[in-house]
Amino acid sequence: MPSSAEITDQALCINRTLPRRLREAGDVDPITTEIIRNGLLSAAEQMKRTVVRTAFSPLIYETLDFAISIYDAQARLIAQAPTLHFFMGILGSSVEAAVEAVGVDTLAPGDIILFNVPYNSGSHPQDAALIMPVFDEGQETPVGYVAIMEHWLDIGAKDPYCTDTVDVFQEGTKFPGVKLYEAGVRNDAVQRIILANTRVPNILEPEINAQVAALRAGADAFRRVVERYGAETFLCAVEKILDHGEAVVREYMERIPDGTYVGKGMLDDNGVDDDLLPFEIEVRVDGSAVTVDYRNAPNAQPTPINSSLPATLCVSRVALAMLAGNAEPPNDGHFRPIEVVTRPGSLFHATPPSPCFLGWGGIQSFEVIFEAMAAAMPGSVPAWSGADILSFVWWGAREGTGEAWADGCALPIGHGGSANGDGKSCVMHASESAVSFPPIEVWEVKDPWTVESFELAPDSAGAGRFRGGLGFDLGLRSTEDHWVTVVVERTKTGAAGLEGGTEGRPNFASLTLPDGTTRSLSKDARVLIPRGALLTIRSGGGGGYGRPADRSLEAIAEDLANGYITTEFADTHYPQWSSDEPSQASAAPVHARS
Repeated sequence: MPSSAEITDQALCINRTLPRRLREAGDVDPITTEIIRNGLLSAAEQMKRTVVRTAFSPLIYETLDFAISIYDAQARLIAQAPTLHFFMGILGSSVEAAVEAVGVDTLAPGDIILFNVPYNSGSHPQDAALIMPVFDEGQETPVGYVAIMEHWLDIGAKDPYCTDTVDVFQEGTKFPGVKLYEAGVRNDAVQRIILANTRVPNILEPEINAQVAALRAGADAFRRVVERYGAETFLCAVEKILDHGEAVVREYMERIPDGTYVGKGMLDDNGVDDDLLPFEIEVRVDGSAVTVDYRNAPNAQPTPINSSLPATLCVSRVALAMLAGNAEPPNDGHFRPIEVVTRPGSLFHATPPSPCFLGWGGIQSFEVIFEAMAAAMPGSVPAWSGADILSFVWWGAREGTGEAWADGCALPIGHGGSANGDGKSCVMHASESAVSFPPIEVWEVKDPWTVESFELAPDSAGAGRFRGGLGFDLGLRSTEDHWVTVVVERTKTGAAGLEGGTEGRPNFASLTLPDGTTRSLSKDARVLIPRGALLTIRSGGGGGYGRPADRSLEAIAEDLANGYITTEFADTHYPQWSSDEPSQASAAPVHARS
């Protein structure tokens, strides 16, 4: 075990405001600043709408498995459109690395750079970023960048989605910053390489076209904002926008008592061994600044559950910005008070060639940071959620036509109860809270299965003064042979409660073959789903908040009437309730079950 001094020497501290810019914003009034801020947000929203309206895959136009952001010339986030929060947190590092790779002096109007190297992008190669510089008239260097990161269903990995890679070279074709478009003209050689390294070129090619269309729409809208007010006013407004974001977070942090707070997490395993993999995160508050310390983490694993440094940085920023950001669209200013410390070669700072396709510790880190903050400010955060995004990627060839197909999605979980009320049921994880999952009708039209069941799961949430949110039960019956990769975490431990609340149920997945044989699934790649097989998914419920004995009789009765809990659950977990008491049973509201 290295000494603390050795760990400190190995640590990497990241704070993008060190050194801080010393130039103060010039004279620009608050109204103009707010108009410019909303103009940038509108440009990002135009990009989002373009993607949704032109994308080919339900993973994009229904699930919204992409992110759109706008950056200034220093690659600082200045606007984004609500989609996949995790992508928005890591996209900035892709912009920096992509521009550095090609050289800012080589950029011209109409250029589009492709970048997807995991150690810089913070994700697997399938999450590909396209970045376009934006130029003000007459200027030789960009005034900023528009960027989009989107999940490509396949880009040459050993499988379209992986759980068993042993190094980064098995995880997909990497594009370390290459120009897909130069001065508005597509580089057909790069395009051919992309399409030669995917199992589904018929799906990927139109998705790339949708990304390009979004970048052009966003660049035009961004440029109009700059032209309307002039470059000097625009630059001054950006400084004020970022300074305001910083002030919001610092004001929140100043309310937290100085100290060191620790959250503890527990991964099911590393994907090969069956042993639980514990880790902890320290959150240190000092005045208006906060440090998130990942150094006391296991070493990098020989499996793809490791997180790259940008992913770890992203989780810390997004989790704390959710608490401290005053529900504002985040910008780089919100991240200035946050410092992240890691240990290279660890679970949260994978170095080449360690596999990092999944990075599942990062997903759970949201909950661990919230747990630490619960000790810092009781009542400020909810109990644990199901703490997973339940990823599934399916693929195969259609029986009638032989055409290659692929699809994927994340699925919702129950969220934890809080000091303000019950947890939300069947909602996406915090890292993907703006993302949805496809309607059943789209699934059954596009993919070879039928949905046999999809319903909230009674008794899946933890009990408490405020109960957790419910998970769901889903059954998919295969109508053709195909393959699936399953990534389901927290199958061994349920969502922890807070302040005396009880645990929610764990996540679960299984496959029942036509002969009745059943096997459980967790981190399983390339599983054959034969015709007639049943894939069962049960998402976890949220933890309860507060003592169950403090829940009101009216709330218990309403849960029973809605079918959220059974009488057995009420009798077991709520000592103030008895189904044998006629007065309590009659307290249940009379209305249809939801």
